[in-house]
Amino acid sequence: MPSRPSKTLETIENPHPDRVYEVTHVSPEFTCVCPKTGQPDFAEIRIRYVPGPRCVELKSLKLHLWSYREVGAFHEDVVNRILDDFAAAADPRWIEVVGAFHVRGGIRTVVRAFRGERPAGVEAVAAPPEPA
Repeated sequence: MPSRPSKTLETIENPHPDRVYEVTHVSPEFTCVCPKTGQPDFAEIRIRYVPGPRCVELKSLKLHLWSYREVGAFHEDVVNRILDDFAAAADPRWIEVVGAFHVRGGIRTVVRAFRGERPAGVEAVAAPPEPA
């Protein structure tokens, strides 16, 4: 598998497709670029999902998130693109992607995008705390 940014998300077969369970991936060092200023934006990206037939392989997820490092995208767009890419690859029963962006211009932005119905037993979670 390559060790450079990649838009490809690889998957594995869900080892327990008959069970409803939640998986959470947290990337505390996500970086993209502001399309207006060209300055870097930093965020914590949190992906929570209930797997369907496939799960996303972690190294490919890391490389996929890394691929946004040079991409100019508004916060709302980048979170929704991550959700769309993940959903297209793994077809989860339910997915939520939260981007908690560091303060820029005195404003902290948290974007939450989701797809599907939250299964019973999967709790809603508050926005991540402000990064230190």
